[in-house]
Amino acid sequence: MNEYLSQNIFTEYKNAFIYVEREMIDGSIRHGIVGVIDLEKYDYSPGKTPMIRATELTVQERIPPRKMIRANSPLELSHVILLCDDEKHEIIEPLRFAKHSMPKLYDFDLMLDGGHIQGWLVRGDSRRALNMRIESYIKRKSKEYSLVFAVGDGNHSLAAAKACYGDGITSRYAMVELENIYDDAVKFEPIHRLVKGADFESFITDVKENICTGGDSWPVKFYAHGKKGIIRISKSKGASALVVLQNYLDEKGLLIDYIHDIDALKELSNEEGNIGFELPAFDDNAKSEFFRVISENGVMPRKTFSMGHATEKRYYLEARRIK
Repeated sequence: MNEYLSQNIFTEYKNAFIYVEREMIDGSIRHGIVGVIDLEKYDYSPGKTPMIRATELTVQERIPPRKMIRANSPLELSHVILLCDDEKHEIIEPLRFAKHSMPKLYDFDLMLDGGHIQGWLVRGDSRRALNMRIESYIKRKSKEYSLVFAVGDGNHSLAAAKACYGDGITSRYAMVELENIYDDAVKFEPIHRLVKGADFESFITDVKENICTGGDSWPVKFYAHGKKGIIRISKSKGASALVVLQNYLDEKGLLIDYIHDIDALKELSNEEGNIGFELPAFDDNAKSEFFRVISENGVMPRKTFSMGHATEKRYYLEARRIK
């Protein structure tokens, strides 16, 4: 980083955003805005209700190594994705129609099946109009929920940025890409649970007695030793099937692995002592309830979801000075 800065490799754009269109491998287009957030308006601590907050439980042990990297870096290259609950499509979408009047900064294919990406510079009147739309959204959403923006990916990196700022090491602001949760190309992939070292019969019996107590319920599939079945988790037990199941597993002190791929979950569940739980996918209804659930119930359990597959993660393109 220091070498690149000394050689003036970077072109600096002050007081600007970048509008991004990312074509995914399936042909869908994900839209975003690269900008900064005020770390004084972000917090990941349970029980706190800042305007910007984590969606999942933050693991404290993951912060120090990220903090060490940031503390010694003059630049940040962010993979953080911030979500807005803009069902009216008022913030980002107008830029789709205005992009032809804005300077294009990049346009190329990404490596390793990452798709294609384009970026346009948002400055001047376009920047001021965008800021006004963001302010209007904040006022509107603040009347509905305590949560206005949610961290969809990169929460531990953002937590490290908060820690560095708190210690006076780096900037008060951190770079993110803002995306609309209602964008069709913003996909949430469930992360499944694999319980290890459990006796199948006694475990399933205990699960049914403790968290499947009748009434309205969520169906959850399970796999073990070539068998499969469904448990129905009572809605009276918590905010979602995952919240109830994770709390139960934590209380039992069981060894858990987190599996992204459903075929891998089924294969691993065939091993002795393993039981796999297939968590439901996020549909449009889950998206519409996402901000309300977090606002009313706090952060979701760790490893609740992944924003797309590995090839759909955010690439490190833009850099920003933090010192």
